[in-house]
Amino acid sequence: MNTKNLKLATFGGGCFWCTEAVFLEVKGIEKVVSGYSGGNAPGKPTYREICSGLTGHAEVIQVTYDADVISYEDLLVIFMTTHDPTQLNRQGADVGTQYRSVIYYHDDAQKKIAETVVEQLVRYFDDPIVTEISPLDIFYEAEDYHQDYYRNNSEQG
Repeated sequence: MNTKNLKLATFGGGCFWCTEAVFLEVKGIEKVVSGYSGGNAPGKPTYREICSGLTGHAEVIQVTYDADVISYEDLLVIFMTTHDPTQLNRQGADVGTQYRSVIYYHDDAQKKIAETVVEQLVRYFDDPIVTEISPLDIFYEAEDYHQDYYRNNSEQG
């Protein structure tokens, strides 16, 4: 019998296409879904609304992982070292609150681990880490054309 210890993690590190592509290559990852979270606009937002910057939502990924294969701490280290957590409301040329660096925790244990990992990584950056650590309220799955973006659009990579 093959049982897995599946858990969820939710991260925002700029454009979700790039973040999704990284995590799809990690052993122990079962699924990565691009989406939106952290805003206050009513109803399910669209990509166009997210891009306006008016919804308060960030572009995020929700990762389903096998905790017996990879730890939440390891996922956080991958996340924090594959984007620039010192840039406020931007990643590279993408600018706006929708591109903020954020860790949405699913429970108090994830919150504590996230705070510890960020604290441990501070010494590796010249500038202060501005990554937000907040509870996950609701996750909205992005439109289908955003899912598996790089695998479906390899000519753009």
